[in-house]
Amino acid sequence: MTGTLPRESATFDRGVIAEIQRAAETGIYDIRGWGAKRRLPHFDDLLFLGASMSRYPLEGYRERCDTDVVLGDRHAKHPLHLDIPITIAGMSFGALSGQAKEALGRGAGAMGTSTTTGDGGMTPEERGQSKMLVYQYLPSRYGMNPDDLRQADAIEIVLGQGAKPGGGGMLLGQKITERVAGMRTLPQGIDQRSACRHPDWTGPDDLAIKILELREITQWEKPIYIKVGASRTYYDVKLAVKAGADVVVVDGMQGGTAATQEVFIEHVGIPTLAAIPQAAQALQELGVHRQVQLVVSGGIRTGADVAKAMALGADAVAIGTAALIALGDNSPRYAAEYAALGSAAGSYDDFQEGRDPAGITTQDPELAARLDPVEGGRRLANYLRVLTMEAQTLARACGKSHLRNLEPEDLVALTVEASAMARVPLAGTSWIPGAVG
Repeated sequence: MTGTLPRESATFDRGVIAEIQRAAETGIYDIRGWGAKRRLPHFDDLLFLGASMSRYPLEGYRERCDTDVVLGDRHAKHPLHLDIPITIAGMSFGALSGQAKEALGRGAGAMGTSTTTGDGGMTPEERGQSKMLVYQYLPSRYGMNPDDLRQADAIEIVLGQGAKPGGGGMLLGQKITERVAGMRTLPQGIDQRSACRHPDWTGPDDLAIKILELREITQWEKPIYIKVGASRTYYDVKLAVKAGADVVVVDGMQGGTAATQEVFIEHVGIPTLAAIPQAAQALQELGVHRQVQLVVSGGIRTGADVAKAMALGADAVAIGTAALIALGDNSPRYAAEYAALGSAAGSYDDFQEGRDPAGITTQDPELAARLDPVEGGRRLANYLRVLTMEAQTLARACGKSHLRNLEPEDLVALTVEASAMARVPLAGTSWIPGAVG
């Protein structure tokens, strides 16, 4: 009919068409970072039930709401005592510049919390500025040596990431500089593929042996974390506890990644919101909830997200993408340079190629020099401070004198999907979809 506007297909929209055309032209799959972009049930789909008559709120200016948390006191001689329950997730030197790693250490240290190395080993900048540093022990074993394990404050055995559970990652050759190559014992300038599983174990029995080995190397001083990508979370958490973990880290599919296949990022794993109740249930059934601490990552952005994750059963959270934004990534001041990359602030489609104009996800010395580690650390500390105050505000409104006292009873859901995943009632009802009895 004349004047009728053409309709775009819901199945073959312009994004799908563009990807088919790209695949047909190049013959290779698409690789990117930044984590899942699709809309998923998330913390925004939950609300707190503030106190009024049936609950008694706390006065913000007169009554305390504490935020400290101890991680790893199940077996370790020296558990981590954090002032706030917000930690910095593992991001490698290689994916990030040396200046960025230093800034993360400065910001976290100023707030009394921990940072994490990521793949590729420990840098002097990061160890020097991090008051508490968690060393990631990954399938690749790039840069791993016993001396660094002993220098760390905790060890995190990575079995998977939220953006790619069951899959490995990629560090493109342009980011494999002489220093990165030397730390990882790799050829300079050649794409580096990270393995999807550890070479020396195939199941929880082997993992238990490896945990014992790591404890002996570090004289039983360091907490041992196990990190899993959220998929079969209930079973994975139980097996991690049985293997001897002090802390379990669960990373939902909103978690970012340096670079991996787009098909992995968007179609593997489960949302963070769905993973937390499964993990908490597993710990409760084993009788170790709060004894084996649960750290949750994947899409944490605000103090409300922190408080909601803790109400669902987490002891602490870890942030990655949000920390990089706090350092200065995605700044509109670099809009023209993002456009020149074929990207835009908020997209991150091509940042894994190492041309980040903010100097954060790059190994280019000129670009990396744009980031002042002292200023970046100050910005990150400010952001962590705001997250903490926001979470305290919500906890006080629910009548809680400590963030860890938040509980599922303090929450309701706005959608049927979020209600079923988080296992809290749909707002205005007592109904939890799928709940038995």
